[in-house]
Amino acid sequence: MDTILNAVLPLFGLILLGYVSAKRRILGGEAVDVLNRFVVWLALPALLFQAMAQATMEQLNQPGYIGASLGAISIVFLAAWAWGRRRKRRLADISMEGLCASYANTGYMGIPLCVMLLGDASLPIVVINILMTACVLFAFSIVLIEIDRNGKGNLRRTTASVGMSLLKNPLVMAPVAGAAVAASQIPLPPFVFQFTGLLSAAASPCALVTIGLFLAQDQPSGNTRLVNRIVLMKLVLHPLVAFALVRWVFDMPPMWATAAVLLAALPIGTGPFMLAKLYDLEPAMSSRAILISTVVSVVTLSLLVSVLV
Repeated sequence: MDTILNAVLPLFGLILLGYVSAKRRILGGEAVDVLNRFVVWLALPALLFQAMAQATMEQLNQPGYIGASLGAISIVFLAAWAWGRRRKRRLADISMEGLCASYANTGYMGIPLCVMLLGDASLPIVVINILMTACVLFAFSIVLIEIDRNGKGNLRRTTASVGMSLLKNPLVMAPVAGAAVAASQIPLPPFVFQFTGLLSAAASPCALVTIGLFLAQDQPSGNTRLVNRIVLMKLVLHPLVAFALVRWVFDMPPMWATAAVLLAALPIGTGPFMLAKLYDLEPAMSSRAILISTVVSVVTLSLLVSVLV
């Protein structure tokens, strides 16, 4: 109970603070966009850069963790894919359903949760998970959507376009730059890490408040059965598959195994909603799934933490 009170409830307390601030108009309607841009372009990249730059290659050499995390994402994505194929939905819609079911809110919730429960040593674990989500899952979904929209003949152009988008994404390039610094073993001046440390300290609280602001916005109704199925896959199937893989298939240190399951149990992140808005692919479904999964995860995450930690 102490672990839940000290680690999980503060996270949802900050989300609730953002929600109440929006409902009482303490923060205006534009606050969610402004805070989101601050987190995505400044605070979170600083945190990711610092975490990777200070990590050692021995810490990052965890093929078992990468295999288990990617395996869990892939299995859940394929499960949602298979269900969508049974209902003869179009490729782009199936891709969005798979993305929602397997896209954890690692950047906004994973970092504070793991740091509170496992300490600062868990930061590289979360960073690797963010990279897998952004560079593999998100990019793969975009490619599938573009194939559905433009036809298979444009695969090379679509792949190049996705690659350029990733190169411009600060959440991808910041940890890559940090990894380059770590690999080069060139010491950076102390003021660099003092700068990134001050900026990164704002990442987690601002991110959690932003989630609350987003959830306070009007949520249009979506396909209830589809939303419930996606939430069930995300909050139940995803962590169960991750647990099975870290327990019986892949070998890794205990802290990495615990973090893999915790990160898999996180609610749906905002990435699928942004993609759904961009391509006009049932954004109401994605928005509703994010809202319900975040609210329900108060219970599921608390139960999981009481078992794992």
